[in-house]
Amino acid sequence: MSLTTVTAGERMLLAKTASREIARLSDAQKSRLLDRIADALEDATDEIVAANGEDLDRGREQGLSAALLDRLALDAARVHALAQAVREVALLPDPVGRLLEEKTLENGLNLQKISVPFGVVGSIYEARPNVTVDIAALALRSGNAVVLRGGTAAELSNAALVRAMRAALTEEGVDPEAIQTLDAFGRSGATELMHARGIVDVLVPRGSAQLIEAVVTESTVPVIETGAGVVHVYLDESAPLERAEAIVVNAKAQRPSVCNAAETVLVHRAAAPRVVGPVVAALQEAGVTVHGDERVAQLASGIVPADEQDWETEYLSLDIAMRVVDDLDAALDHIRRYSTHHTESIITDDEGSAERFLAEVDSAVVMANASTRFTDGGEFGFGAEVGISTQKLHARGPMGLRELTSSKWVVRGSGQVRG
Repeated sequence: MSLTTVTAGERMLLAKTASREIARLSDAQKSRLLDRIADALEDATDEIVAANGEDLDRGREQGLSAALLDRLALDAARVHALAQAVREVALLPDPVGRLLEEKTLENGLNLQKISVPFGVVGSIYEARPNVTVDIAALALRSGNAVVLRGGTAAELSNAALVRAMRAALTEEGVDPEAIQTLDAFGRSGATELMHARGIVDVLVPRGSAQLIEAVVTESTVPVIETGAGVVHVYLDESAPLERAEAIVVNAKAQRPSVCNAAETVLVHRAAAPRVVGPVVAALQEAGVTVHGDERVAQLASGIVPADEQDWETEYLSLDIAMRVVDDLDAALDHIRRYSTHHTESIITDDEGSAERFLAEVDSAVVMANASTRFTDGGEFGFGAEVGISTQKLHARGPMGLRELTSSKWVVRGSGQVRG
């Protein structure tokens, strides 16, 4: 059926029907399908990049931030990287049909708990065409159909990506309705997706804190909440200077527009005289503007005075907040107050401090002596990610294939009845 002749509701029903076929595909069939999608994306590179260029031009005219433009941008290298990520997903173990638990009751009934697809996975996201491919690939590999609402900023890019992927499904003899986009329906499409309980089985929002909050609040479809990243790096009293510089600069400047980029640096008071100046200088050399408290301003030059809002801000830009704290307890208090429970890292040579930080910080990912930029599905070995969950139910942290499956109990008997 042509995508131009159906309503948003009808598209979701088509995905529901197609999900039954996807759920029956074998491990080998799903892997082959993803390899074909990767080839199709690379074959359509010129079309995808051209469509993306139009989105970028429109975004600049509308005043999109540098961070959003960076997330939106696709060139040949990024399309190739998307295709390679799909191939990596194809090589991952099939998450469907795993035996999770098994036991035999005294009456002889055999019980097995096995992993099964959700059915239809929905996603609402902003200016991130890579999400279009990542979620589609992960959904198909885990036996699910997918319904996408990618936002007007990336509408032409997403359309080109979806066309290529649907064509690959058709060439493999698989129902192309397993990949749907609702971009053409604007806000009403997003609203219908959030209210498609019984058709869409789970919904994953990705984007700004405002978008995520709107989806969590309005959706009647079960939501896996992915959160904004007010991410902290804490330089403990024993933090080695060279390590602190390298990790803080990487965590902030390697790609500032993503949710695992550091937004706040906390510095132990005893370490501040030896680390603040060099770390600030290294950040400034990387083009970062440092928003600091009074003690930071006393120890380094070129500091923008920080206020309460800075501790709450996910900059997604070459800006970072820095604060001197009295000790580890004060750092933990600051993180408890301002963290979005995404990722936090401690830089230290004190094993006791590291273990206490790892145990007490209540975030999806906690690290010791590592850049927060490693909080990523690809880096964790998932091939790609649906998102980074900051909730505590079902999934937490980077979400890969296993997080797109549910479970069911299979009971085998020989005529037992309950007395």
